[in-house]
Amino acid sequence: MTPIAMVEGRRIPLSNLDKVLYPETGFTKGEVLHYYATVAPSLLAHIHNRPVSFLRYPDGPDGQLFFTKNPPPGTPDWVRTTPVPRSDDASAEQVVVADLSSLMWAANLVVEFHTPQWPAGSPGIADRLILDLDPGPPATVVECCLVARWLRERLAADGLHAYAKTSGAKGMHLAVALEPTPSDRVSEYAKALAQEAEREHPDLVLHRMAKALRPGKVFVDHSQNAAAKTTAAPYTLRARARPTVSAPVSWQEVEACRTPSDLVFLADDIPPRLARDGDLFGPLLLPDRARPLPAPPKAAKAGRTARGRP
Repeated sequence: MTPIAMVEGRRIPLSNLDKVLYPETGFTKGEVLHYYATVAPSLLAHIHNRPVSFLRYPDGPDGQLFFTKNPPPGTPDWVRTTPVPRSDDASAEQVVVADLSSLMWAANLVVEFHTPQWPAGSPGIADRLILDLDPGPPATVVECCLVARWLRERLAADGLHAYAKTSGAKGMHLAVALEPTPSDRVSEYAKALAQEAEREHPDLVLHRMAKALRPGKVFVDHSQNAAAKTTAAPYTLRARARPTVSAPVSWQEVEACRTPSDLVFLADDIPPRLARDGDLFGPLLLPDRARPLPAPPKAAKAGRTARGRP
């Protein structure tokens, strides 16, 4: 018999709770649900009023992966949805995970949570800027930290506050709270910033996903600022070999990173971090942290000498 959980007055069937989803650690589906229930206040704050895309992995990361922006089959009628434009000028619906009951229903499907940089009701009007730092082996998150520190200072020079989190995979994300701005303008600024980083540190940074150039460098992926793109949400589990989490980190942790293991956080690590440090991404939710987007950085003058590693 399928267990039924009562969450905020909603009946939610929970299936296969003993199923091991992460064989490397023995982490089960029941533990996935427990994790999401435990971190719900912080996770829900960051996906609040945003259309959610799901990466489903019902048989674990080694099984089939399903990425969907549409409400999954069987979505209860009490789960909120919002209209979202599509590239063909049509409109579709996407789920908005608005409360604990919706979160538990979604977590039972076994999901990563991904959101765009704009809220429901304002498609293409971003209130976040995202930079995804993706290392090309043998580079690791250690090199990402070097690039993140340079980007933090560069963003600060434009009056923007950057916050860092692990991707939960091999890289990092930087997030900035913005006053509402068209996504194409944010994309233009982010691309110009990535290009500037490459000019300043050509031995370490790329702004294009050129496979031949990737080894040993950090790709500053600016493309996730496009209105149609999404990014893994803070505190989401990832479909990796272990139950890794996209975890907010302090700038002190970024500066102290010396080995990749320094910035790997599993599900069991997150509740103690929240208890000790609070939500390190919390300032992004404060209205006074949102800043106007400046003009894109200007191109470097001809003959400018690139600097060494940051």
